[in-house]
Amino acid sequence: MHAGCPPTLGVRLLCLSDQSHTHTHGHHQMVLSLAGRAEFEVAGQGGEVSRMRACLVPGDAAHAFAGLGDNSMLILDLADEAAFDRAPAPERAQLGRLFDGPRYPLLDADFQHLLAYAGVELTRYGHEPGLSHALGGLLLQALHLRLCGPAPAIVRRPLDRERIETYIERHLGRTVSVAELARVACLSPSHFHQQFKDCFGLTPHQYLLKARLDRAVRLLRESPLPLVRIAEECGFSSQSALTTAMRRHLGLTPRSLRRAA
Repeated sequence: MHAGCPPTLGVRLLCLSDQSHTHTHGHHQMVLSLAGRAEFEVAGQGGEVSRMRACLVPGDAAHAFAGLGDNSMLILDLADEAAFDRAPAPERAQLGRLFDGPRYPLLDADFQHLLAYAGVELTRYGHEPGLSHALGGLLLQALHLRLCGPAPAIVRRPLDRERIETYIERHLGRTVSVAELARVACLSPSHFHQQFKDCFGLTPHQYLLKARLDRAVRLLRESPLPLVRIAEECGFSSQSALTTAMRRHLGLTPRSLRRAA
């Protein structure tokens, strides 16, 4: 939104009844879920409010709603028509684009985190009008940027190589997925895969196999553990899987390597 918040902005936390209600009011409204779900129908368009989806109700749009079981809704009531007309022109234009019709926008993970934080603060300090107004304006601006703003720049953060290596080494005895490593790096799997390859020179699967084989070779040379135990320690499904991988990639079998050592 514009630098400031809307001229009037009310923030409420409500549990919506499971009894359907229908009404109309002269101000725009944004409905967000802190917990649970609710059904809405705005100007004939139905949808559901949940942690992953909001509802935008344009002023004067007739709407019906009902809670679905236990729920906690955060409701933002924007300026009434008179106050809206007194707002600066850029702000009126931005609000007009956001509320140009009923919407049920999807909420990304970052917005959900912001919403959860706002819910905690409002539950604790909702009696402070300055805080509730600021948090409401922040949520409104964040959603406006997602729906009406320019495409966000892609921030390419360098991988923390040491953190990834330490995590793999610590969990090498079990299956480690690319999605799991991406979460450790705080990246999406697709972005993580390419950055991992750029950083390590191998794909995640290739690196994991190399790490498993390196550990297996070290244990075969330095420990008296039986082969089946070494296979388990290195994350291979069986002794035969270890033997197959070593023969294919190292040209040796575990027994021949141990005898040479």
